[in-house]
Amino acid sequence: MPGSGRDSTAVERLRVVIGGAVQGVGFRPFVYQLAARLSLSGWVCNDSQGVQLEVEGAPEALRSFLTRLSTEKPPHTMITSLEPCFLDPAGYQEFEIRDVLRLLGGTLSSGQPPVSLPVHELHALRPALQHH
Repeated sequence: MPGSGRDSTAVERLRVVIGGAVQGVGFRPFVYQLAARLSLSGWVCNDSQGVQLEVEGAPEALRSFLTRLSTEKPPHTMITSLEPCFLDPAGYQEFEIRDVLRLLGGTLSSGQPPVSLPVHELHALRPALQHH
C-alpha cells in the first residue's frame, strides 16, 4: 500500500557479539538451526571472547531471532553479554559456520582470510573430524 511506510520485502542485517560460556555447548549449531527456522542467511563464528554472528532477513524475523537467542539457548550456555547492532544488508545467500580451519586444528597464516563453508559441507567433514 503506497504511503504505508512499511516495505514487506525489506531486508536488514543484524550483527550480534555474544560473551559468556557459549563455546563447546552447541551454541553455533543452535544459531544455525534458529536462523534456518526463521529463513535468515549469514554466519556465526567463535572468537576469543565468545561468539560473533551476522544474520540477514526480514526485520520481524531478526527481532524474533534476537529474542530467541536468549530464551531458547542450549543447556549449559551462559550469556553474560549480548551486543546487537542493526546494519545495512550485505547480500548473504546462505548461512555459514565460519573458521572451519580452526575447528580442524589448523591455524591461519597472517594475511590469510578466514575459511568458511556452508553447513551442508561441514556435515561431509564430520567423519574426518571424529578420527582426530
